[in-house]
Formats: sequence, C-alpha cells, structure tokens
Amino acid sequence: MKKIKHLLIIVFAVLGSISINAQDIHFSQFYMSPLNLNPAMTGVMNCNVRLVANYRNQWSSVLKSRAYNTYSVSYDQRIPVGRNDYFGIGGSFFGDKAGESEFATLQGKLSLSYSKKMGGYRKKAHYLVMGADAGVNQRSVNFNNLRWGLQHDNNGGFDGTMASGEDNLNRPNFLFADISAGLLWFTVFDDDNSFFLGGAYHHLNRANQSFAENDAEPLYSKFTIHAGGEFMVGSRVGLVPGVITMFQGPSFELNTGTSLKFLLSGSRRSYQAVQFGAFMRISNHFQKSVTTDALILNTRFDYNDFSIGFSYDVNVSSLRPASNSNGAFEFALIHKICGPEKRGLYCPNF
Repeated sequence: MKKIKHLLIIVFAVLGSISINAQDIHFSQFYMSPLNLNPAMTGVMNCNVRLVANYRNQWSSVLKSRAYNTYSVSYDQRIPVGRNDYFGIGGSFFGDKAGESEFATLQGKLSLSYSKKMGGYRKKAHYLVMGADAGVNQRSVNFNNLRWGLQHDNNGGFDGTMASGEDNLNRPNFLFADISAGLLWFTVFDDDNSFFLGGAYHHLNRANQSFAENDAEPLYSKFTIHAGGEFMVGSRVGLVPGVITMFQGPSFELNTGTSLKFLLSGSRRSYQAVQFGAFMRISNHFQKSVTTDALILNTRFDYNDFSIGFSYDVNVSSLRPASNSNGAFEFALIHKICGPEKRGLYCPNF
C-alpha cells in the first residue's frame, strides 16, 4: 500500500505537466468566472462595470509547495446601444502552474460582445449575445524536473543523470496566439427568475504546443456548453442550478448541481443573499471510461454590489489513497460598479 501511495504521488507530480494537450484551466465556480467561461458573457451584467478575481489551489495535501495553483483577474463593462442593446468590452489575465515540472501557462486577452434584444417587454426580456476574444499565451516547463522511464533502473530506483531519450525537447518557453468565440441566450422573467444557455468554441486557431522546435503539436480545440438560472420557489427561497460540459480532444468533463438561495434582504437600497450548494464533477478516465471525479461543496454571499464565493472539491476518484479525499480550494470575488445609470432589468445575476 505504501508503494502504491508513493507511485500515486509521482503521478500527481507530473500529471498534466508533460501532457501537451491536457485540458485547459477550469474553475469549480465557473459561474463566477464569466470571461473564462464564454466570451459572449463579456459585459452581460445589470451594472456598468464588473471586476472579478479567482484563485484555485489543488492537491496541496500531496504536493505541498508543488500544488497546482490557478489565478485569474478580469475587467469588463457594458456600453448601451440605442434603447435596448449593448456592447460589451473586457480584458482578462490568468496564470497557472502545475506540478513538479512547473508546467506553466500565462494568458492575457481582450474580449468583445454584442447583446441584441430579441423580444419581451419592460419586465421580461429575451437576448441573444455574440462574443469573441483574442489573446497571447505563454507556455513554459522546467525540463530539469521531469522524470522519464529510461532514468529508472530495474529495481525501481531513479537516477536523474541517466539519459532520458528526450533530447529533442529544446523549446522550454514559447508564445502563441489564441482565439475563441461564443454565443449566449438568456431570458429574464423578473428580478429573481431567469434562465440562460450558452456555448463557446475555444482555440479556434489550434496553435502549436510542442516543446520541440521541429515538431508540431496543435492545441486541441475546446467546446463548452453551459446553462443555468435562478428560480424562486418561495418569497425568500430559490434554486440556482447550473451545468457545464467541456470537450477537448480526448478529454471530457461535466459539472452539474444546484445551490439553495436564501434572500436576506431584497430592497433596492440593500440586497443581501446567501447560497449553499453541491455540484458533481464527472470526467473521462484514461481516455476510456467515465468516472465521478469530485463532489464540490460551495457557498456564496451577495451584499449589494459585492459577491464572495468559496468552494471545496472533495476527491472521490481512484486517487483518494494519495489525496486522502482532499481536492481543491477555490475563492472568487466579484465587484460591480453600477453608477447612476442602471437602465432597469437586463440579465441574470451572474
């Protein structure tokens, strides 16, 4: 059992670091990271400006200082067009470092969207939103920290001085462009009830990801489908369901669940609400079977123009012997700046 645990720790240390076409970054609180989810969500808000910060720490119980760390910040705003339509503009930046090889990604991008009112009236509206983003990414890895099969002897020992057989890896750091597009449909029934459905196509240009100068490893495109809403079932109690499905090359992931919302104060001068929820993450396993990966427990508190979210992933996959069921901690913060002009009801409360 001890040998198995040590083996799993090694797997944690290198998993994702040497797989060029691994999945993109993802947040369990995907609904609190709108510009990373879908460029069509740029500027889709009931205020004029939105500031978002996200942080995720994963596998710290096993990897300690080598834990997977992901952070993201974004800014977006809406610009009225005529009486009912809007432009959205925004920018975002994220950083991600994974495992013992220090496999890292940095990205900066700009995003645009256009929201067209398709129907409805003053207290009910249907919108179609089109969006796109473009940015520059940097990928890097520390080759000195990688371990290869040829560096292990027949007794299971490791000798880092032995030749790895991977002498063609001579590109430890490179830049590439990245382009994505998306669509979003939403219906707002009133201040507390809404529904949305969206889809995004990431990595349209499929940039080369090879760490060898003479090789080509195109980045897998990613397809995202997501939906959710808010539905009040009482005067102060509501349901906030959500689902997101992502397909990227051989990788598949599904997050689905719901939160229970308690409205503490719903006046125009003071809005306060708290949510408690549970989500389940399902993904494919070694490119073959589909398995349950984690149970996600989350909470969110809304106070006027601020929203704070916390979540914790409880690992329920076959990696539990190494992780002791510990997974990932995540924090999200949203601040909206409404200003004197709110223009009434517009969109769901992302």
